[in-house]
Order: sequence, then C-alpha cells, then structure tokens
Amino acid sequence: MVPLTPLDIHNKEFAVSFRGYNQDEVNEFLQQVIQDFEALIRENKQLTERVQQLEEKLSHFTNLEESLSKSIVVAQEAAEEVKANARKEAQLIVREAEKNADRIVNEALMKSRKVLMEMEEIQKQVSVFRARFRSLVQAQLEMIESRDWDDLLEDVRQATQMES
Repeated sequence: MVPLTPLDIHNKEFAVSFRGYNQDEVNEFLQQVIQDFEALIRENKQLTERVQQLEEKLSHFTNLEESLSKSIVVAQEAAEEVKANARKEAQLIVREAEKNADRIVNEALMKSRKVLMEMEEIQKQVSVFRARFRSLVQAQLEMIESRDWDDLLEDVRQATQMES
C-alpha cells in the first residue's frame, strides 16, 4: 500500500448523504490534518537526514577507532621489535664499548653535534623562508589592495573616452 500524502488528503472527496457530516467542518478538519501531516513529513525528513548525518559521523568515527586500534597494535608490535633490536644492539655496543669506548663516545658526540647543527640550520632556513614568504604575501596583498588598480582603471576609461 502506498503511503498517504497531503495531496491525497486534499483531493479526497466524500459522498454527500442525507444527515451526513457538516461539509465545512469536515473540510476545515481535513485542512488541519493536511497541515499537521505536512509538518510531520517535514519533521520526519529532517530527522531522517539528521539520523543519516549522525550515522555517517558514527561510521567515520567507528572507522577512525578501528584504524587507531590497528595503528596502536602495529605500533606496539613495532615497539616490541624495536625494544628487542635495541637490546641486541645494546649488547653489541657494550661489547664494542669495552674494546674501544673513547672512540665510540667521541664519534657519537661528533655525530650528535653535527645533527644538532644541521637541525639548527634547517630551523634557521625555515624561519628565513617563512619570513620571506610572509613578506611576499603581505606585499602581494598590499598590491591588491592598492589604489593603483583604481587609478589604472580610470586611466583606461579616460583613454577609451578619448578614442571615442
């Protein structure tokens, strides 16, 4: 059975019979039923859309939760592997350190200083680039907001009027 629509209610006609209901009252009541029915349909549609939006969000967050759970498991496994490898490597380093402790310490210090210097240099370069980029963007914005554009348009208008 097809659901009833406000138009179906509006178009419904009843047979007139002797001692029947007052037609004006029936029509008024039907008009109120139509209005209420339309309001319910609109509300139902809004609620259905809201439910769909919330289901989509829930699905998104469920997928996100699953992804995060998988990522956590992978990270834990990786952490365990890293720990195991670190233990093995630590044992090798200790053995090597017993043989040649000063050389390893000095090399490690030199490498860490080099990495730190490289990192500081990169930070400086990023800072300089950022300042230059900010300056460039500000200059472009100033140029866009400049009255020179209006003056140029006015010059073009005057030149066009002179040619006419």
